[in-house]
Amino acid sequence: MGNSSPFPSRKLAIAGAIFCVLLAVFWGIARYFQVRQVHDHPLSTFVSFALLFAPYWFLGFGAAEWVRRILPGGAERIAAAALLALPYFVLSIPRGEFHWPLAVVLVGLAVLSAAMVERWKTPGNWADAFVLATAGLVIDLGLLNTSGPLATPGQTLWPPGLGGFPKMMMMNVALYCYLVVKPIAGVGYDLTPRLSDVKTGLRELLFYMPIVLALGFWLGFLHFHREMPRLWMAPAAWIFTFAFVAMPEELFFRGLVQNLLERRMTRNLALLVASILFGLSHFNKRSGGQFLVAIAGHTFAFNWRYVLLATIAGIFYGRAWRDKRRLFASSITHTSVDTVWSLWFR
Repeated sequence: MGNSSPFPSRKLAIAGAIFCVLLAVFWGIARYFQVRQVHDHPLSTFVSFALLFAPYWFLGFGAAEWVRRILPGGAERIAAAALLALPYFVLSIPRGEFHWPLAVVLVGLAVLSAAMVERWKTPGNWADAFVLATAGLVIDLGLLNTSGPLATPGQTLWPPGLGGFPKMMMMNVALYCYLVVKPIAGVGYDLTPRLSDVKTGLRELLFYMPIVLALGFWLGFLHFHREMPRLWMAPAAWIFTFAFVAMPEELFFRGLVQNLLERRMTRNLALLVASILFGLSHFNKRSGGQFLVAIAGHTFAFNWRYVLLATIAGIFYGRAWRDKRRLFASSITHTSVDTVWSLWFR
């Protein structure tokens, strides 16, 4: 029989202690780099980030089962999804920078997403496609960022330096929908590391590196930098990339997209399609090699070199994930690639 206690497990209690330590570490890093919001509005910035980081962290240690016990009904789970937008309220109201349209959209996306997956329980249906497409477009096109369509000329939607908050909010929405409201098998979102994760992640990194180095230099995308970064830069960049870049993207493209596609097509075709979608999500990255595309009167920069290399990378990330259905493994490959590129080949 499972644990029916309304109180968190010992594992979650330990995760809570580590969570407090991490908040202190992140706070110290932000102060070291003189993040303006930490200096100007320390309390609201700290509390907002803690609320934003909490679902990301605790759901990685089995909190979904505990949340389902305290929210047993579908209506309760749908209503509780609105709380995922709470960090925005905490962040913006004390500053006098609250925007009703943005607040409505954030709450609406969370509640609507939860309602759709609660109503249509079968994995891989049109409701999943809608939820994931909405989250992907919001994140990739920056629709809720400072310069998004909800922005007002002369004002900012998010305080300077905190434009990544909507990305983390949408990740929390995805986690809540597919771990709490409609749990699907094989996502692999577990923040407890295993030795097999390291082995698999580094194996796929070794397979990918010769390809990306040869193709990247040939295309003129990679440029080697001889300068050695400070000793602490590599581990700091790796940890930051793992937590705020690799794991969110791996959850979306491998744990959800590739996972759900496998229910509709062969494993290899699902791997290829998810990798192409992952590559296309990098079309607007400005790292050289882009050309302009005009669509409906708007001009977009399309970085075809980045798309090509990211698509190939996605194949190896997807292989790492599906080896044991572990996002930690694919995130190790992803993080290592991004860190090496940003420090020595960008």
